[in-house]
Parts: sequence; structure tokens; C-alpha cells
Amino acid sequence: MNLYPLGLRLDGRRVLVVGGGTVATRRVPALLDAGADVLVVSPELTPALHGLVTAGRLGWRQRRFQPGDLDGAWLVQVAVDDPAAAAEVSAAAEPRRVFCVRADDRTEATAWTPAVTRHGPVTVAVLGGGDPQRAVRVRDAIDQRLSDGTIPVAGTAGEAPATAGPGPTGRVVLVGAGPGDPELITVKGRRALAEADVVVADRLVPGLLLDELPARVELVDAAKIPYGPAAAQEEINRILVARARAGSVVVRLKGGDPYVFGRGGEELLACVEAGVPVSVVPGVSSSVAAPAAAGIPVTHRGVAHEFTVVSGHLPPGHRLSLVDWPALARLRGTLVVLMGLKNLPAIAETLLANGRDADTPAAVVQEATTGAQRALTSTLGAVAGEAAAAGLRPPAVVVFGDVVGTLDVPADRADRPAGRAARTED
Repeated sequence: MNLYPLGLRLDGRRVLVVGGGTVATRRVPALLDAGADVLVVSPELTPALHGLVTAGRLGWRQRRFQPGDLDGAWLVQVAVDDPAAAAEVSAAAEPRRVFCVRADDRTEATAWTPAVTRHGPVTVAVLGGGDPQRAVRVRDAIDQRLSDGTIPVAGTAGEAPATAGPGPTGRVVLVGAGPGDPELITVKGRRALAEADVVVADRLVPGLLLDELPARVELVDAAKIPYGPAAAQEEINRILVARARAGSVVVRLKGGDPYVFGRGGEELLACVEAGVPVSVVPGVSSSVAAPAAAGIPVTHRGVAHEFTVVSGHLPPGHRLSLVDWPALARLRGTLVVLMGLKNLPAIAETLLANGRDADTPAAVVQEATTGAQRALTSTLGAVAGEAAAAGLRPPAVVVFGDVVGTLDVPADRADRPAGRAARTED
């Protein structure tokens, strides 16, 4: 039997799903993503589907299937494992000319769902001739080649420009590279790198990501631009705009997330003002990744219901600092300080002077998620001295709060014990 492959435009059209179990849970999100008006008929729903109903994204008839449920439907997905119930749906769909997908028996279905991978606006659907495992294997092989750029898909990484209308053929994509481990860049971020003609990279970008760039890609090391901080940013903005206007796909690769103390907003505004299409690919921020890598959750039930992230590159009391350190001292939640190792003595002193308890647990995590990671746990009163004595160096993230040590477990129950049981880790 030869199949006729077809892409369905389901936006605003009714799709019926019969069954509310795990198969339906897997199938419904793609239908919703396609804009379908999805109605589920089932006596019960999984918690995930129930949440979609509560959010108003899904219709639900809490009962068994009735033939009239097919009225107005363009497609029906049968997601039950009862052959008799599934056959009842097929029998009702056939005279109504509604295509029917059967999870229990594809030979009795009038439509098959392929194995799918999506890369921006590009969708690849694979049918395995009745063998779903074959379809998945082929799909995964194609997905890998699309992700690593072996199969180029021009234009997918920046498909949502922040500025629209006529303009240059080039564009800029601000990409968060994550906290240090090259595997923590997002799939979309890696795809953007695979499409880049020019990469403008920060000092904290994982080096292995740069090592993977093809020889044709121009690499601009933003850390080596020979100006002061403000002038250097102006030069970076100029490079982004100039290369994009010349027709290049420019990736601005930044450590962590572009908008967490990364000046991504300034770069986006520079592109918008110049009429250059620009989009943003968020990244994993070290503000949450560094504590996590050291076994510290920034929130924990019954311990912390809030966490605050601040920059410590300026000491408390500095005329240009925008941080209200006395207010932070009065908070009960977790305080995460980025770029604050140099000013840690002044920060700790200010928090103590404004009421934070000297016994408040504290931690410093150096070069988180990399092979050079080190973590020290201490207290607010002692952390500055102990960090200096341990020789910790930037980049480092400092954490204050009762969450430090919350996940301490015996060494025989954790691959990498963290917390007060081991004062430092290398």
C-alpha cells in the first residue's frame, strides 16, 4: 500500500481525540500547536490533559464516545487500547468521511501519524511503511543532521525577528550559550550556530562550541576588542549591524542568558534602530545553573519561596550601583550574586550590618558545570575569608540562604555530594 503524504492545516478546525490517557497526552500538544480546536471525549483525563482543560485550551466531554461527537470534526485520533471501542469510532468516522488515526491498530486506520522533527518553520515527517521503529530511527538521524548543521536549513534560527518589514538580507541572533558546559546550550541555539556566517563571542562562551564552528565562519572575539567597557559595547553593536547589513547571519554568542547582565537588550535596540532583523534565543542562566550544579536548589518547599538575582560587579555604596543592599538583607529567601567575588567582603559586611544573620548558609561556586568547577560552603559571616583562603576565582556565583545544604545527602547516596559535609570541591 502506498501512502499519500499530506500536511494538514488544522488552525481553527475541529479535531476529535477519543481517550484521555498517555497516548492522548502525547498527541494533543502537537494538535494544539497546529491551532486545532481539540475536543477530547473520555470518562477520565491524565493530570496533564486536565490542566489544559482548566487553562481553556482543550474541550472535554466526560463520557464514552458517541457517534455524534464526530459532527464537525475534520480528523479523529483514537487513543484507546480497547479494540472494540476503537472499532466503534472507525465505523462512525468512515461514512462521515473523517480521517481516523488508530493508536491500537494502524491497519484499521485511514490515516497514519508520522515520526516528526521540527526545526523552526521546517517540519520533517517520516513514515516507515508500517514500521514505527524504522520511522523513528530515520527521523532521529535526520534530526541530528539538522541540529548539527550537516543539513543546512537557512533562516530557521531567526524566524521570529523583533523588527519586521523590508530590510537587509542578513540578520542577528542573540544566543545564550549557557553556564559553561557546551551541552547546556539549547537546541535552537545550536541550530543558530550551525547557520551562522559570523559569530561574535563573549569570554565566558564554552570553547568547545567555538571549536565546532566550520572554517568558513568568521569568529569575532568580543573579549579582545581594545576599548573601555562602554566603547567596546559600541564597537560590538557596530560589528553586529555592519555584518548583518552585508548579508551575513550573525550570531552574538553570550554566556548564560543574553538578558541576564549580558547587555543583550542594548544589542537588540542597536539592531532595531539600524533596521536589522534580530531575534533572541534564551540561554540557561548561571544564576540558577551554578547553584544547581553544586547541589543547591534556589527554591525548596518549606525553605525558600523566592530568590533574588543581583549583580555584584559594583560594591555596596558605589555611586553607580542600583542594588538596594539593605533591602536584600531583610529578605528571607535566597540571594544569588553574580560577578560578586571581588566585592564579596563588602557585600557580606553590608548584609550583616543590615540585619542578615551571620550564620546564614552561604556558598560560592566557581566555573559551574565545567571540569574546573569548585564549590565552597560556609556562612555569611565567614564566606569572604574562606573563599579568599581557598583561592576561588571568577567566574563565580555566590549564594546566600537556607537552601544551601538543603540537599545534603550521605556520600553513598549521591554521585557528587554537595553542601556543608565537604567544605570545598574540586
